[in-house]
Amino acid sequence: MDKKVRKLLKGIVGPENFSEGESARRCYSYDATRLESAPDVVVWPETAGQVASILGLANEYRIPVFPRGAGSGFTGGSIPTTGGIALCLTKMNRILGIDAANLVATVEPGVINADLRRAVEKKGLFYPPDPASLNFSTIGGNVAECAGGPTCVKYGVTRSYVLGLEVVLATGETTRVGRPLVKNVAGYDLVRLFCGSEGTLGVITQINLRLIPLPEAKTTIMAVFPSVDAAAKTVACTVESRILPCALEFMDGTCIHAVEKHTQMGLPSNAGAILIIEADGPARVLAEQRQRIESICKECGAVSVESADDEDAREELWKARRALSPAVSSLAPRKINEDVGVPPSRIPELLRRVDDVAGEMDLIIANFGHAGDGNIHVNILYDPEVDGMQARAEKASVLVFETALELDGTITGEHGIGITKVGFLERQIGRTQLDLMRGVKRVFDPNNILNPGKVF
Repeated sequence: MDKKVRKLLKGIVGPENFSEGESARRCYSYDATRLESAPDVVVWPETAGQVASILGLANEYRIPVFPRGAGSGFTGGSIPTTGGIALCLTKMNRILGIDAANLVATVEPGVINADLRRAVEKKGLFYPPDPASLNFSTIGGNVAECAGGPTCVKYGVTRSYVLGLEVVLATGETTRVGRPLVKNVAGYDLVRLFCGSEGTLGVITQINLRLIPLPEAKTTIMAVFPSVDAAAKTVACTVESRILPCALEFMDGTCIHAVEKHTQMGLPSNAGAILIIEADGPARVLAEQRQRIESICKECGAVSVESADDEDAREELWKARRALSPAVSSLAPRKINEDVGVPPSRIPELLRRVDDVAGEMDLIIANFGHAGDGNIHVNILYDPEVDGMQARAEKASVLVFETALELDGTITGEHGIGITKVGFLERQIGRTQLDLMRGVKRVFDPNNILNPGKVF
């Protein structure tokens, strides 16, 4: 990048929001993967107008731009793979309005998910999408990835709550898509096109989000099972009983061992699986629903069932789930974290076949995730210093993808394609869809400056 462009960028955002220093470039060279590639410069715009000027300049000089929220993604989606500009949106972090009468929040992309949730809860409202990264991930990043989380089994993923967007296109033009309305069928649904587009079609600078009334009460159940099969059977029986929990989380024996080693919270070391099931709604109906869920767990072979209604006690039951990611990471120097999804009824078969892959590749694989909607996080553990182990782990990842697709599933339920799954997208969607997507990309970004190399 020549000095003229650097000077122009600094003039757009101000010297305090521009850096070409080694430390800043290094800080914005990676995400939650262990992959790294440094940008030429980092900019922190504070307004949509600044974003538009940056993109207009980048498009004129054909400079790649890599939009970034908190950098918490698992597929390399924000990594600046070809230098260029790291466009960090964390300073655009205002909650612009909470309209309780119309159940709409308007926010900038750098707002932290948990901060929005707390703000709307003060008004008796609820924003359901709750990725595990909710305490540090941004709403803009959540929209770009169409983030999920435990509550999706009942409430749906991020796209179910995005009503309208302000977007800056690759040319520097600014447009609004959608409206702050639940019903709006005027033309193509461009809101859904941008939601999950991973920063490849435009830069989101403002978001209208649908809110719902805050549930009156919650109850949480933790059930311990002797085997994965017993836990999987419980998931199927819960769904068949027409119970719709707001969370139905699963962890296998390897995860239980890891969490106990990491936290010493008293989990049974010989357990085969744990389910955390949460229900919400009117307090008058939750007691009966809790009893039904407890009965299903026991009938399916649970060796212990524990319930809690007040917030502190419920949080204690959730501790194991919240500790999972760092706990599993502590089991090996490296892990490949995949997030395949299958129809919930096929989870038992998925888990059996993943166990077969672990045996075939002589690896430890830890499985946890959102059993209620079929989204399982398959963590393939390995040590790159052990001869041939990384190659076996990478082969195991391919076998897991193939298994998910054979079970009418997906290679990614939440994490997106980024750069780590680029080679597998065509296997799922086929050449015709892939060509259509590439055509859409060319319409929105004819010079391929926005997050190049991502998705396809």
